[in-house]
Amino acid sequence: MVISLTMNFFYRYPEDELKLLFKYSDHHFNSFVMETEKTYTVSEITRQIKLVLEGTFESVLIQGEVSNFTRHSSGHFYFSLKDELAQINAVMWRGKTHGLNFIPQNGMKILASGKIIVFEKGGRYQVDIDMIQPLGVGDLQIAFEKLKAELKEEGLFDSIHKKPIPVFPEKIGIVTSPTGAAIRDLKSVIQRRFPGVKIIIRPALVQGEGAAEDIASAIDEFNEYGEIDVLIVGRGGGSLEDLWAFNEEPVARAIFRSGIPVISAVGHEIDYTIADFVADVRAPTPSAAGEIVVQNAEDVFEAVKSKVKNIYASILNSILYLNEKIRYIESSRAFYSPLERLNNYKLRIDTLNLSLDKVYQERIGRNLDYVEQLMKRLESLAPEAVLKRGYSIVYKEADGRIVKNSSQLKNGDLTIIEFYRGKAVGRIEKVTNKQ
Repeated sequence: MVISLTMNFFYRYPEDELKLLFKYSDHHFNSFVMETEKTYTVSEITRQIKLVLEGTFESVLIQGEVSNFTRHSSGHFYFSLKDELAQINAVMWRGKTHGLNFIPQNGMKILASGKIIVFEKGGRYQVDIDMIQPLGVGDLQIAFEKLKAELKEEGLFDSIHKKPIPVFPEKIGIVTSPTGAAIRDLKSVIQRRFPGVKIIIRPALVQGEGAAEDIASAIDEFNEYGEIDVLIVGRGGGSLEDLWAFNEEPVARAIFRSGIPVISAVGHEIDYTIADFVADVRAPTPSAAGEIVVQNAEDVFEAVKSKVKNIYASILNSILYLNEKIRYIESSRAFYSPLERLNNYKLRIDTLNLSLDKVYQERIGRNLDYVEQLMKRLESLAPEAVLKRGYSIVYKEADGRIVKNSSQLKNGDLTIIEFYRGKAVGRIEKVTNKQ
């Protein structure tokens, strides 16, 4: 075997012969290494890494920008420290947070002291922080405050520009990611509260490169479409970086120039973006936007019933009051003599009373019928009800848009046809444009 050769062996063989010998002996050498090298288990390797990291970085000072900050209900702080090239997870346990005179915020630059700890089970490492002190504001936070000040100076946040949200919108446009939790929450809340409302979604990028421009384009497209009563623009929660598209100028400008009222619904209740300040109404979460944009249909119906009852009670009280007044006048000595005349007035009042009661009953009946018709119309306007009657919806497979006119199609286009139950995919063979 090659491993047993001595230095004299190399001196006794020419260079070319040595190369040939090693070429044919290489697989023997690899086999020897595999047989003699120590094999580690995952636990052993991780334990060695833990000993090296924790022993080397038992006390460190780290300077970085706070990101993904979470203050857990237990009192612990979880966040990341990052710079322009990398980031590291960090934790500050509740017992060490009591002495702080400030709460870290996303975008804040801090100096943290602590030690590196390794979680063997998950194969992760992070900084266990003992103390932090603020250094300043991060680059994103500086950019946020700068743009906020500029747009405020221009008047984009002024209340005079805020448009009212319709009380009973029929069509609601939504600009968000089609796959996130935000759209599921929005649709669920809206359909539960007011089933007859139509929801139109324009899928958009909500983070990363090009997201701000895509969101702005979506808002402009809804305004060009024109058949929308109110717009909801937003996404679910995330870090300052994740939400940054809603802090960019194109989105702010698009919201401000929108002729359609805009509700911003970005992140969690503690998250504020430039879009929130420009929008006509800010919702603390996407779910809250669903509660703002439509009223609860059951509450509306109950309110109408309550008003009808109040009207009935008011009229009945008036009648009882007049009857009591008549009885008082009838018993008066001054009117006792002309009893016949009084009886005539009583007869007239009874007639008017019956007439009033009849009119009231008819009016109440008409109002109840009208309310019932409105509820039936609301139910019939639900997309499922329309599809159940035999109608279908045609989408362009390429972009998912609803086809409203045959001029939107050309031969060869793929379409998706949605029925009451199920969908079908078809290819257009001939398009006839009706003039």
